[in-house]
Amino acid sequence: MYDYDLLVVGSANADLVISVERRPAAGETVLGSDLAVHPGGKGGNQAVAAARLGARTALLARVGDDAYGRLLLDSQRAAGVDTVGVLVGGAPTGVALITVDPSGDNSIVVSPGANGRLTPADVRAAGSLFHASRVVSTQLEIPLETVVEVVRNLAPQGRFVLNPSPPRPLPQEVLAACDPLIVNEHEAQVILGGQVSERPEDWARILLAKGPRSVVVTLGAEGALVADADGVVRVPAVPVAALDTTGAGDAFTAALAWRLGAGATLAEAAGYAARVGAVAVTRRGAQESFPTAQEVDAL
Repeated sequence: MYDYDLLVVGSANADLVISVERRPAAGETVLGSDLAVHPGGKGGNQAVAAARLGARTALLARVGDDAYGRLLLDSQRAAGVDTVGVLVGGAPTGVALITVDPSGDNSIVVSPGANGRLTPADVRAAGSLFHASRVVSTQLEIPLETVVEVVRNLAPQGRFVLNPSPPRPLPQEVLAACDPLIVNEHEAQVILGGQVSERPEDWARILLAKGPRSVVVTLGAEGALVADADGVVRVPAVPVAALDTTGAGDAFTAALAWRLGAGATLAEAAGYAARVGAVAVTRRGAQESFPTAQEVDAL
């Protein structure tokens, strides 16, 4: 019996968000809205998204001993996330600088801060969390060597989900553990090293051939593709009017990981995750936009 449906290992950032009419060009200054500060980070986002849906969730991360760190811990606890694995100190809390344009698209620059100090030794010290978790999800806003150590510490029957963001080439040991590897178009291009055709179905097949047990390619308004040994299946998008896409990919990943752990097929889990992401993009912000299970059912 597992104590947690999902263990998220990853980043926790303070999101500093400004709305702009358009993104500035090189050397240009543009005026924006008042600054808004939100709890974020891909790891923190995934943990809150899963907990909001009802998953028993724990977070392994590192924050600074500062006001942003306290903001992040408060947000996790308010959502019902177990923060026993959140380490404090070693560097200032990570910060993400986010601009959002009128279409809801965003551009993000991340200062890793304490996230860069989450080490393989921290993962080994949290071994009891891994053995108590049905599914483990992570991203690449923490050191790659720490992600490798996550793979080495999975429970014997544990499932590993990776969203390689920000993208970089991945060692074979990590690729082979992914079930699934979840990528968008940009992330697929980086991992494939430019071997990208015009057909997303080809991306999914080539990625699968590189070693993951399964692959999910998210396509925004075009839905998603899921690929495993049984073939490639397209999952339709849920049509909504997008207001802010910040954190929507994290909500998708968390929902998919949780549903897989509950026994759903990959296509079923991706369909549910698409509905979760659809609700999230109709609201501003990251964690505050994530829906409950009842809100997803209503959609």
